[in-house]
Amino acid sequence: MGLRPIERRVLRLEADGVEFEEIARRFNRSAGHIGRIRDYAKLPGRAVSPAERGKLRPLERRILAWREKGADHQEIAQRFKKSAGHIRRVEALAQYRLDKLQT
Repeated sequence: MGLRPIERRVLRLEADGVEFEEIARRFNRSAGHIGRIRDYAKLPGRAVSPAERGKLRPLERRILAWREKGADHQEIAQRFKKSAGHIRRVEALAQYRLDKLQT
């Protein structure tokens, strides 16, 4: 299981030496809330493994699967309620990531 964006940001700020109260102020949360976020982020099994980092996102996998079945960008866009341009960009990024994994 990977870290949520807020967990990554809290840990990064803490590693950069930002004071704990300042982190809480930046997120408009109590120091106790930020402390719980930090503690949960450090639990075993919360880090993203390098193998998981390289995998495609579910959206990318679905778009590639539909494209392999012959669906055009407009048809896929309607299914996901996105624009055809968005679908093209996601497909291009997925192809790029697949190419990087193979090299």
